[in-house]
Amino acid sequence: MPYRRLQTAGASHFFTAALADRRSALLVEHIAVLRQAVRLVRQRHPFMIDAMVVLPEHLHCIWTLPEGDRDCPLRWALIKSPFSRPIARGERIGASRQSKRERGIWLRRYWEQQLHDANDLNRHIDYTHHNPVKHGQVSTASAWPHSSIHRYIPAGILPEDWEHGGEMDGEFGE
Repeated sequence: MPYRRLQTAGASHFFTAALADRRSALLVEHIAVLRQAVRLVRQRHPFMIDAMVVLPEHLHCIWTLPEGDRDCPLRWALIKSPFSRPIARGERIGASRQSKRERGIWLRRYWEQQLHDANDLNRHIDYTHHNPVKHGQVSTASAWPHSSIHRYIPAGILPEDWEHGGEMDGEFGE
């Protein structure tokens, strides 16, 4: 039976996408390639990035799709493929991937949760921004370079002391 995802047109979604090799650092080693892939997909298939953090082997992001649009799987395929293309081959590729001529860089699937309201959205934004701290990459979220937190603090959406008791004001943006 095919894998099915609940999709509501124009909704906000929280995603986790991971590399197949969880010891890899390809996402941060090739951050410019990832950024370019996301940029190109957004030009052709618009969506708003409400929050995003890229760690060495996985990323979290929150997207809001345009009204009437629910095609997250297409966007992920169009991001993963151009990211993988310039990376030197050498990853382990299972027989099922070989038969489909696929690379083995990304896990095939990604984790997705449709967000229900502003509180749900804000909790997931906080989780996204705090993730590098959770994984021991840095001691404060603002110290991690590959995060949308660097858009939130200067814009006044998150206070400087966010991790030390500051609260989000409920706004978010591009």
